[in-house]
Amino acid sequence: MARSTQLPTDRRMFLKRTATTLAIPAAASIAGGVLTGTAHADTSDLPDYAPIPAEAFGPALNADGYHVGQIAGNLYWVTDSSYQAMFLSTRQGVVLVDAPPTIGHNLLRAIGKVTNTNGRPSKVTHLIYSHSHADHIGAAGLFGRDTVRIAQAETAGLLARAADPKRPRPTVTFRDSYRLRVGGETLQLEYHGPNHAPGNIFIHAPDYTTLMVVDVLFPGWVPFKNLAVSQDIPDWVKAQSIAMDYPWQTLVGGHLGRLGTRADGELQIQYMKDLEASTRAAITSVDPTPYFAEYGAQGNSWAIFKTFLDAVAQAAAAPVTAKYTGRLAAADVFTMDNAWTLMESLRIDSGILGPFGVRP
Repeated sequence: MARSTQLPTDRRMFLKRTATTLAIPAAASIAGGVLTGTAHADTSDLPDYAPIPAEAFGPALNADGYHVGQIAGNLYWVTDSSYQAMFLSTRQGVVLVDAPPTIGHNLLRAIGKVTNTNGRPSKVTHLIYSHSHADHIGAAGLFGRDTVRIAQAETAGLLARAADPKRPRPTVTFRDSYRLRVGGETLQLEYHGPNHAPGNIFIHAPDYTTLMVVDVLFPGWVPFKNLAVSQDIPDWVKAQSIAMDYPWQTLVGGHLGRLGTRADGELQIQYMKDLEASTRAAITSVDPTPYFAEYGAQGNSWAIFKTFLDAVAQAAAAPVTAKYTGRLAAADVFTMDNAWTLMESLRIDSGILGPFGVRP
């Protein structure tokens, strides 16, 4: 019997089917919910990347495409191997931290699975936003209007501007710190200034020696492209050290498939130190002459900038990629992008301008 090409309405089933079929037809189109086309995608020109170290992976996902695990006591985490959330089961209900849309309804399944086991209420009474970005809280609309939503004031302002029904505005805001006590459990929320995004907070569970801070530390992996697309690079770098100042043993980083250890934090900080040293050296060592000679005569200033800055990023990334391939997953995927972003920060934030400085 021929396989149906009807697109499943259940996202979980769609992801399962995609994982088993491996390739979507290149010539396919979607019309009326039906996938049509027969030619398979040509993947021959896709780049090859280094194997992912085994220790970078987290636990296997269940049939619904998620994993829920106990961190300690009444504190749990959920992942779909790309995003993470954390929740605290209390005598009065559940405190959830973040609601990534890729996990979506699986958050409800995970919470129900845990609370049905420990006999506590399954209702999410409080929802904490780590920051405003939709990829981390875009499923917040799944929870009822009576859910208390908590966020830092900068996050509240950004959500008011977005006016996104999938990210309802917080009902409780704070400026520097907020201690949430619910049903005999405590979470300490603190803001140390902008880093990845304005309003990005540190969520500390002191009774469970656990810290959740999102898009700052990436256990087992290099940071996401362009230093996690962070809006304040100097303070994003600083936030890594601030995170290490907390007395945690377990980190929930918001991304990928496993929890973090203190050794993970120390390794990323060393990666960033090496990347900065290499980038500083490349800014001064790469000869700008060929780029000015080739494009200056054309009056193409943007071409001068692009070719020189790309060359600097490539030179900066090369030794760092070589050092960390096999130690940090995807070192060969994003290190050049991360070097480019760090180079730009060094130029505009630290005044290391290279050939674009004050003319003699």
